[in-house]
Amino acid sequence: MISGGGTGGHIYPAIAIANAWVEKHPDSEVLFVGALGKMEMQKVPEAGYKIIGLPVAGLQRSLTWKNLSFPFKLIKSLAKAGEIVKDFKPQVVIGVGGYASAPVLYAAQGKKIPTLIQEQNSYAGITNKILSKRAKTICVAYPNMQSFFPADRLVLTGNPVRKDILNLDGKREKAMTHFDLDPTRKTLLVLGGSLGARTLNQATLKDMQAFEKDGYQVLWQSGKYYFKDMSKAVEDSGLEHIHLREFIREMDLAYSAADVIVSRAGALSVSELSLVGKPVVFIPSPNVAEDHQTKNAMAYVLQEAALILKDAEAVGQMKEEVDSIMNEPDLVKKLSQNIRALAKPNAAEEIVNEIEKLIA
Repeated sequence: MISGGGTGGHIYPAIAIANAWVEKHPDSEVLFVGALGKMEMQKVPEAGYKIIGLPVAGLQRSLTWKNLSFPFKLIKSLAKAGEIVKDFKPQVVIGVGGYASAPVLYAAQGKKIPTLIQEQNSYAGITNKILSKRAKTICVAYPNMQSFFPADRLVLTGNPVRKDILNLDGKREKAMTHFDLDPTRKTLLVLGGSLGARTLNQATLKDMQAFEKDGYQVLWQSGKYYFKDMSKAVEDSGLEHIHLREFIREMDLAYSAADVIVSRAGALSVSELSLVGKPVVFIPSPNVAEDHQTKNAMAYVLQEAALILKDAEAVGQMKEEVDSIMNEPDLVKKLSQNIRALAKPNAAEEIVNEIEKLIA
């Protein structure tokens, strides 16, 4: 049983673990438990797995009437999680973070079923810290996580990622055709996540004329919330080398096309970009718990594996940061080599090995 979700950063590693497990144990049954109304309720069935939803929701950090329903939803979710665990009788339960993982792992631990936590970030969330007290194994993506978890149960595995990005060799020509890009121009890839990132969109909008004038082309994922406004702005500009997409599904091709990448620093993005091995400018989101995106990015910056630009400084400074890489072949080489050295391409398989130890 695998529980958690809420964002792609939780869901895609969970699916990668399930895929690696089923590939090795094709006769086993895998059940996901998520939060009703969250994206895992769509993404998990699309990946071919059954999922059951809980009515659980997060506690809002701001004062809001929604918090009044929190204890009732939690109690109801704890009861339902207990029923699901009792009916499914899992041999092991995996928590990947997100609202649903707490009641499910709590129920499993109460029944003495082995639990494993997969923590994606360099700064652990409060739910995983609490659940780790009775978890048998904690798989982490960053070193030095003993300040959050019991050191004797930590295993450094990295974050599981989509297999299609493990090998980008020979895909550049296909990428140029697919996205209608000019092979003679250097390509900037801007990624703000599936929903979008306001700052990255504003920064790209401000600099897009300068990018095109200086011979670059931009492959730009604006996200769902911003696509309509950004699309009109690009159309009105008359620019020919700004390629806007609401969402990019063919990420292997997008990465193949890129010379430099500008991205948020969510855990999954950081792990994927390590495997891609291209120069990256991280612009961490300031709107996340414990500022964990900055901590994720800084773990790479300190290894000279990426550059970082503060969200508050991105609008107006993004082009300067991109130029500093595009025009410095030695820096491109150093950043590429260093970020690739931090990659963990076998994370899903290593987590499967840890799961096997729990049910041996």
